[in-house]
Amino acid sequence: MGTFYTSCRVENHVDRKKSAEVPKLLVDSGAEFTRISGETLKNIGVKREKKDYTFVMANGQHITRPVGFAIIHVGDALTIDEVIFGEPGDLQILGARSLEGMNLRVDSRAKKLVAGGPILAAAQNVVNHAQSH
Repeated sequence: MGTFYTSCRVENHVDRKKSAEVPKLLVDSGAEFTRISGETLKNIGVKREKKDYTFVMANGQHITRPVGFAIIHVGDALTIDEVIFGEPGDLQILGARSLEGMNLRVDSRAKKLVAGGPILAAAQNVVNHAQSH
């Protein structure tokens, strides 16, 4: 697929006046969570909600990091999501859950994020055929 980077704005979900630009995140649809510098999250007042969350890295290594809640903006798209407090040396990553929440998908040829299109939803007034007989 190839790798590429994007930028985002991360925002405190309680005090939306507190935000920070994150100029370089690796887009990684294989990673479940988004990981942003713990210093950046701390500076905008994001609280560490889950203290000792264990993650398995792509190389099989286990790491423990705290997790908090933040609003993530990429262009006009936004979502609220759990974010990992990254430590020095950690890559900043835009993960699959945030991509889904923003309804963005990866265009691997153009190496960019694009709108995901209509979101599938259950139909209303679905009648179970078995019940109607």
